[in-house]
Amino acid sequence: MTMKISKSSFQFLKELKANNDRDWFNAHKDQYMMAKDEFDAFINALIAEISKFDPSIAHFTAKDCVFRIYRDVRFSKDKSPYKTHFGAHITSAPKKSEIHTRAGYYIHIEPGASMLAGGAYLPESKWLRAIREKIFNETNEFKKIINNATFRKYFGTVEGEKLQRAPKDFPPDHPEIELLKQKSFLATHNMNDETVLDSDFLKYGARAFKSLYPFDAFLNSANS
Repeated sequence: MTMKISKSSFQFLKELKANNDRDWFNAHKDQYMMAKDEFDAFINALIAEISKFDPSIAHFTAKDCVFRIYRDVRFSKDKSPYKTHFGAHITSAPKKSEIHTRAGYYIHIEPGASMLAGGAYLPESKWLRAIREKIFNETNEFKKIINNATFRKYFGTVEGEKLQRAPKDFPPDHPEIELLKQKSFLATHNMNDETVLDSDFLKYGARAFKSLYPFDAFLNSANS
């Protein structure tokens, strides 16, 4: 059986976006469960593919990685109760609550806005300092990773929030000061719907994440 994302799952997400309320959702719970089960199965297959080059995540399952569709609206002006996408973050962090303590593999499935991503999102201060020090001391190695042709094909350049000035204790005239200013170290690959719905999407995602692995590994080695 080929693991893929189906048009019916996309259709559910489109309809949910147009009808984001509990009555509609409850009336279409069966449709949601079919889409969720399909996404979970896809993530389990994707974990198996990723574990071929990153064995640190091999023991996880979709249950450990997939986010709930229910939104936390306590502090949001938008009181829509449901997310209009499926998402999962596959990392070696021991708990789902600790996903931002390790660089990993994020997949976001949403009609018109799907993406694959990874890296360190606003890492806590100790890890951020360690990443900057590692880049400072191993600049050529990091540049080799982010300038790799396959990495650039999928992810382009390093993204994320940046400081306006050089971080404390780092020389402002460092040739890679713009990298050292990063507050997040993110890599993002946006995808059209046709790519996501293609029968080869599982292999496509695995190839993209394989090109991301050295980037994640570099960031995680600063957090060991």
